[in-house]
Amino acid sequence: MKYDFDCVYDRKKTDCYKWDLAPHLFGHEDVIPMWVADMDFPTAQPVVDALKERAEHPFYGYTHPGPSVVDSVVERMKRKFNWEIEGEWVVFTPGVVPALHTAIRSLTHPGDGVIMQQPAYHPFFPAVTGSGCQIVNNNLKLVDGRYYQDFEDLENKFLPQTGRLRRPPRIKTILFCNPHNPVGRLWNVDEITRVGEIALDNGIPVISDEIHCELLFKGYKHTPFATISEEFEQNSITCMSPSKTFNLPGLAVSSIIIPNKKLREGFKEIASGIVSEPNLFGFTALEASYRHGDEWLDQVLDYLQGNLDLLMEYTEANIPGVKIIEPQGSYLIWIDFRGLGMDPLDLGKFMLDEAKVALEDGFIFGEAGNGFMRMNIACPRPILKEALKRIEQAVNNL
Repeated sequence: MKYDFDCVYDRKKTDCYKWDLAPHLFGHEDVIPMWVADMDFPTAQPVVDALKERAEHPFYGYTHPGPSVVDSVVERMKRKFNWEIEGEWVVFTPGVVPALHTAIRSLTHPGDGVIMQQPAYHPFFPAVTGSGCQIVNNNLKLVDGRYYQDFEDLENKFLPQTGRLRRPPRIKTILFCNPHNPVGRLWNVDEITRVGEIALDNGIPVISDEIHCELLFKGYKHTPFATISEEFEQNSITCMSPSKTFNLPGLAVSSIIIPNKKLREGFKEIASGIVSEPNLFGFTALEASYRHGDEWLDQVLDYLQGNLDLLMEYTEANIPGVKIIEPQGSYLIWIDFRGLGMDPLDLGKFMLDEAKVALEDGFIFGEAGNGFMRMNIACPRPILKEALKRIEQAVNNL
């Protein structure tokens, strides 16, 4: 089936968080929302068909993931990443963010430290602090327009510290994100291995958020953290979901893969008190997308590559002072606006009031995000072109 991603659908008056709330959140009726991670593409037809078929059965009671749902996750990991997992390793949650809260609470006690690599996906922050833990920053390094791990700093986090009035927190885990949100880096095997070895050397498990792992640009291949070695596999909690890949966030379903029985039981114990299982339509969509959605996904990836090419070429040619951090994965693009010389708060206001384009403020991803903004390019190309024209005009009018 050939999909038309150039088609602009009217999503207003559908209780759409992205479009219906935009005027209220941003103060303009004609703003183009390019912030929240939600594609403006209809999802794969096999998913729509599966949901319709399930909806025809007029019972919507309590549900659980049947063997076929679990097998679809097991088979996808094997087919996509050559990762052989057991069905019992999979724990389903209504989204990755609830899983992050659960994982941290299962691994820590109040006052413990959790390593984050800023700029970091902003829900990471409340996941740490809401568990009573302290954030331990291991900021990424930006060198010549590309982000890198700071391994020396990461290793130093575990060294005894002297001359401090306040005792440093005992570090219990690290939040690892691959592909990284918001900067779009896909960490390679050597980088993943270094992080994993540091974690093993210091006796801490790794929480690996890999929700964008199937949204890669041409020439890149994702390596799940847990596939590096059996030791890494047993020392990890991997968070995956079809929600970003197949545009299903409203159906709230994620698969959390925890090979280590002790870690898995600890996770499930915490989850039983604070996290419900996904709903039956979420399970239906997960299985349908994993089994029958690849034709749609291949076309989406080609279209996103075209959008990225347009964004980079247009920005370089027409919008001085603005630099795109070229991503390797995800449709969320990290943009450097520091060349405009604006205060971070003024930058967001400028984009809304002058360009009428709603991007995600960089500072909500931590201090390392000051002067940056995040743009969602998973939209029909006419929308992207209009947004770029608006930004160009606003910048040139400065």
